[in-house]
Amino acid sequence: MARISNTALGQIPTGVWTLGFVSLLMDVSSEMIHSLLPMFMVTTLGISVAAVGLLEGLAESTALIVKVFSGVLSDYLGKRKGLAVLGYALGALSKPLFALSSSFGVVATARLLDRFGKGIRGAPRDALVADITPNHLRGAAFGLRQALDTVGAFVGPLAGVGLMLLWANDFRAVFWVATLPGWLAVALLFFGLHEPRRQHREPRSNPISRGNIRRLPLAYWWVVGLGAVFTLARFSEAFLVLRAQQDGIPTALVPLVMVAMNIIYAGSAYPFGKLSDGMSRRTLLGAGIVVLLAADLVLASSTGWMALFVGVALWGVHMGMTQGLLAAMVADTAPQDLRGTAYGVFNLASGLAMLIASTLAGVLWQVWGAPSTFYAGALFCVLSLMALSWKPAGSS
Repeated sequence: MARISNTALGQIPTGVWTLGFVSLLMDVSSEMIHSLLPMFMVTTLGISVAAVGLLEGLAESTALIVKVFSGVLSDYLGKRKGLAVLGYALGALSKPLFALSSSFGVVATARLLDRFGKGIRGAPRDALVADITPNHLRGAAFGLRQALDTVGAFVGPLAGVGLMLLWANDFRAVFWVATLPGWLAVALLFFGLHEPRRQHREPRSNPISRGNIRRLPLAYWWVVGLGAVFTLARFSEAFLVLRAQQDGIPTALVPLVMVAMNIIYAGSAYPFGKLSDGMSRRTLLGAGIVVLLAADLVLASSTGWMALFVGVALWGVHMGMTQGLLAAMVADTAPQDLRGTAYGVFNLASGLAMLIASTLAGVLWQVWGAPSTFYAGALFCVLSLMALSWKPAGSS
């Protein structure tokens, strides 16, 4: 397998770099649109905020459901690249529809198509990373892919804001520009990645049959459960934006909160991923949970821009410490021929937990105020640390 250099970073397979830059390009494309889409829907199309909320809920639910089936299908076929290409292509196809939207129906079709594509590509892509990476580099590989993905998450909104300023708030022109990196992502994946052949492949069987489900060890289900409980502790980053607004940050500067968080996230993901290859992933995950606990306590008990920056910085560090790490732990505990299914189930459980966590966070904020939301997150951090104290056989 091709290598880039003799350094630790260079030992990561070329295919992982390819998948990382594919994620970066698609995130630039998506975030250029998504950072502006709510304003476009309300101000340009005249859609109600309630309808925007309903659409977002349907979109995220669609992605969650599709993730499971795409992972299962990639295991059944023994091929992952084709599904990943299809998922990214659907995402790219959705982008021109946003620019052409003149009604709720068109923008809803574009948003659901985009999330359908995200659901298709997620589990096969993560399984591909695990398939092409040696075990001793797995944490670094997932950290690198996550870091490149997160670069796109802050470059996209920055590009969107810059173009809006340049073109006098012309939403549609920005949306057209956003189609370009989306199609570049599809081309890079199609031409730049060669999927490894499976060796000693077993005859096809249903990945979600009772026999195959029993092959997923207790250590894997522990990772799924732990990931879900931990996700309850880290509700949507939208509440960081709301906290910034509440703390008196000028409206024009509020989006920079997410930019700052994602820069820290991107900068820390690879170093912590590499670190996890030389130590217990469980120990490092515990440290990441403690960092999130600290972020919640700072954001709950302090006000002002300095406290906000500290809390947001800690939040970004915890993301860098934990997100690639959890993906590596799934690969560590799931059989190779069931990795797609394993990632699908893990993503579904974590996604449902995120919906519950964000709903609960919103209710607490509305009824008892912002501090209650972050104190509740801290409580779930404590529960996550308690779950870490039980270590099933085979967990790392």
